[in-house]
Amino acid sequence: MRRILFRCGGAPIYSYPAMLYLGTVLGVVAGNYAANRARLDSRVVFAITLLACGGGLIGGRLSFVVARWPIYWREPRRIWSGSEGGADMYGGLPLAVLVSVPLLRLWSLPFGAFWDVATFTILVAMIFTRVGCLLNGCCSGRHSEGRFALWLANQSGERRRRIPNQILEGSWAAVLLAGAVLLWGKLPFPGALFLYLLGGYGAGRLVLESTRERPPGAPRISIDHAVSMGLVVLCATGFLTAWPR
Repeated sequence: MRRILFRCGGAPIYSYPAMLYLGTVLGVVAGNYAANRARLDSRVVFAITLLACGGGLIGGRLSFVVARWPIYWREPRRIWSGSEGGADMYGGLPLAVLVSVPLLRLWSLPFGAFWDVATFTILVAMIFTRVGCLLNGCCSGRHSEGRFALWLANQSGERRRRIPNQILEGSWAAVLLAGAVLLWGKLPFPGALFLYLLGGYGAGRLVLESTRERPPGAPRISIDHAVSMGLVVLCATGFLTAWPR
């Protein structure tokens, strides 16, 4: 674990927010490139993406905090601490989509076309964010003595042999990104690439969710398992209903 990447003028640069920032910037660049390829107004896409990202970051952090409220209610200053990691895509993505709806209407940009482009932004950002999680220790894997377990620390600094959950999730995001590049422009309706992202991420998260470390007494089947399954069902339903016949 390397919670502090380096110091600049004596000020610590924390790994999670640094990787989150880097991933967001590179994700926006990837989305801007995709917008130009899709012949969308890249300036409008850029503006909506920034505002949606802001909503997503807030929603993701609040979702993470709410899920761990017994910890944060005792120390409310930690909720927005820049030195900590922790954000949940399942909290961030719905708020980002919600923020985008009136903006897309305002600028007359199709919902499906925009979120197809945003798929690249999300996946690039996710890869770098998982590197930040690995360095910070958040979203750590559970203890394991298996062949592929690594000596890793959790957010409390406890080092054990663990399933490298952050590496697995980041690798899955890279696989999805490669698939999105191959499928780009080949799917039959706007929004199909975004559905692919939702279903692919949901399926991967459904499998990998059980590799995460959980507090003692926590149920084996979490709400994130249910949300993951819901995304897979949403993806399948969307393709079945929207696919041209």
